[in-house]
Amino acid sequence: MSLNRKFCVAPMMRYTDMHERFFLRLITKKAVLYTEMIATGALIHGNCDYQLDFNKEEHPVAVQFGGSSPLELSKCAIMAEKKGYDEINLNIGCPSERVQKGNFGVCLMLEPELVAECVRQMRRSVDIPITVKCRTGVDDNDDYLFLKSFIDIVKDSGIKTFIIHARKGILKGLSPRQNRNIPPLNYEKVYSIKNDFPNLEIVINGGIKSINEAKNHLNYVDGVMLGRAAYDNPFMLSEIDSEIYSNAKTDISKKDLLSEYLDYVHLMTEKGYDPKIMLKHVFGLKKGEKDAKRFRVKVTEVMRSPSLVENKDELLSMV
Repeated sequence: MSLNRKFCVAPMMRYTDMHERFFLRLITKKAVLYTEMIATGALIHGNCDYQLDFNKEEHPVAVQFGGSSPLELSKCAIMAEKKGYDEINLNIGCPSERVQKGNFGVCLMLEPELVAECVRQMRRSVDIPITVKCRTGVDDNDDYLFLKSFIDIVKDSGIKTFIIHARKGILKGLSPRQNRNIPPLNYEKVYSIKNDFPNLEIVINGGIKSINEAKNHLNYVDGVMLGRAAYDNPFMLSEIDSEIYSNAKTDISKKDLLSEYLDYVHLMTEKGYDPKIMLKHVFGLKKGEKDAKRFRVKVTEVMRSPSLVENKDELLSMV
């Protein structure tokens, strides 16, 4: 599959699980979806193969790995390709202390040769695309030449696509959440990377909150990636296929969307999945509407109820 990354939904821990991705795929058929970050050690040493599970409806879907061992990443890449993923993304952007202790995430921006070797080994092992998600810098290494040098070294591995969060990462003193908000955005750095490396595919990420903002960024880069905004207001993605990909607009109502997803939740509950985890993904369905809070309260009640079926009609009556 040739992926069109003009619009992507970012990998987000505890958010973009297989159920969330199924829900989003009901809204947009074109956006590229990403898994939560999966640590290579968990797959190889922790008997956590289930983390690679996904629904066939999720395509195009990419898996994101966190790791720094070329050998382990190669093994995990083979596992992901066998599962049927369309892309493997290497996380060089997460600043959490737990990730740093594993020597991966944004701290690897300080070791571009190692990143290049990781990518090189994965590319030798699989045929699906390998991409890198990084930041514009790390700590005091945040001038443009640092970012340009990182891209220049890593691209020699044969990689064609970089997803760049337009903020630097701070290794000490800020939580992951603060790292998503406190370091200032610098979109111009990402635009400059596209200008200096016109043959690379550059996807921009960070602080993008609307379809109009996404369309503006596409004047300067090849693709955009939204995270929190897409999760908090999932129905905004109903415009993606027509506004970003120029497909004919398909009208899907929130009621039909919720009905189909609740059927999915019921089916997966019978397979042993936790309905509470699946239902939390619909909290933002009525974002911006006057009764949005009442809807969230009702969803919470249903999460505590022993029967989804008995509450389905009431939930649907609210949308």
